[in-house]
Amino acid sequence: MTGGVPERLAAFVKALRAQGIPAGPAETVDAAAALEVLGFDDRALVREGLAAALVRRGGQRAVFDAAFDLYFPAGIGAPERAREDQPSTLEELREELAAALADGDRQALSQLAGLAVDMLGQYGSASGTGGGFSAHQTLERLQPQTLIARVLAAVRGGGARGEFTDRLDRAEIRRRVEGFRGQIRTEARRRAAEVRGRERVAKHAIAPAADRVDFLIASRNQLAELRRTIQPLSRKLATRLAARRKRTTRGQIDLRRTLRRSLSTGGVPLRPAYRHRRPGRPEIVLLCDLSGSVAGFANFTMLLVQALRDQFSKIRVFAFVDSADEVTHLVTTGTADPEHLGARMLSEAALVRWDGHSDYGGSLRQFTENWPDAIGPRTSVLILGDARTNGGDPNLGAVREIKARARHVHWLNPERRSLWSTGDSAALEYAEVVEMHECRTVHQLGTLVTRLLPVY
Repeated sequence: MTGGVPERLAAFVKALRAQGIPAGPAETVDAAAALEVLGFDDRALVREGLAAALVRRGGQRAVFDAAFDLYFPAGIGAPERAREDQPSTLEELREELAAALADGDRQALSQLAGLAVDMLGQYGSASGTGGGFSAHQTLERLQPQTLIARVLAAVRGGGARGEFTDRLDRAEIRRRVEGFRGQIRTEARRRAAEVRGRERVAKHAIAPAADRVDFLIASRNQLAELRRTIQPLSRKLATRLAARRKRTTRGQIDLRRTLRRSLSTGGVPLRPAYRHRRPGRPEIVLLCDLSGSVAGFANFTMLLVQALRDQFSKIRVFAFVDSADEVTHLVTTGTADPEHLGARMLSEAALVRWDGHSDYGGSLRQFTENWPDAIGPRTSVLILGDARTNGGDPNLGAVREIKARARHVHWLNPERRSLWSTGDSAALEYAEVVEMHECRTVHQLGTLVTRLLPVY
């Protein structure tokens, strides 16, 4: 490889690791070998070759592409047209954009994205530390989404089309517009990296992979992406739990049988004998807060545990807002339509009696009084919620009662640990009674499920 490329590749892999893509020395060596074979004549081929060497899961590809465009950009500085014959006004730029969208001209759209960022996205002094390029500013000024009707008229060419064809055309134009918006973001990151440095832009401007996004701030599209990861994640966690179960059921060393075996090897205990435990599977109870933004975290966790149902002898699920109710049957039947599971629970279960704000104290009391048979000596309880009581009584006595009945109790809190002592949060009070864990992302959830859930 040419001079400087190894350093560039190493920095690229380091940026991927910072974004949660586990690319190690072996993957880096594979990527370097791919570059030696592919060369740099075809950038698209280089992108795919590095992706094959460094990306292991589908949800990581968007992060990889954003980092690749920073460390292996298509160009340097302003686009060529910006140095020659760029449009003089915003309206001229919009006219060219509408024509390119109507024709589906990818090369023209790429050039226009560069022109738009150069014309509309610069703020401050691009040569100094206080300036840069903004995709948001560019899109706010250009407003490409307002061109859909104009582009659709150009595609129709004045001829009448059927309703079905019209819907297809409109969907295709929206797809092109969204693709152009993505090109704007890529170009703005590239230009900003030239001013502020690749490492800084890679750290702050690349959206994290879905499994690293906070549940409480995840968008609708990100939550949909998370739901698509439930089955692959459940299979991986089931494998880990099965391995833990195998190690656990092996039991302690049987000293008498081990000494008897050692007689055949001159008294050296080469083959230890174990007292095998009787295999068993624990029971799981979920107690979930479904109010506000916490609902997305609770819904995902419920579906994940349901996908792991073969690892447990029994699963029961209870949900609450200001009233508690059992929703086990809804979770079981809701796996076919996970997107609307939360809405079904709120409409079909008795979770809201008053104003729809969380009432931890009342809901915990209702749970312990109405379902005393839900928890037994083989039961592990997972409480899911942010522990924000809206100023009400946290009812620590009910939590102590749950802990006294159950084998294990763990509280998973989707808020940052630094926020547990703020506002109306009673997290630190609950944490004195039961073990509380910060669980903000799918990555953290997978780690906690593997470590906390019992296997015997």
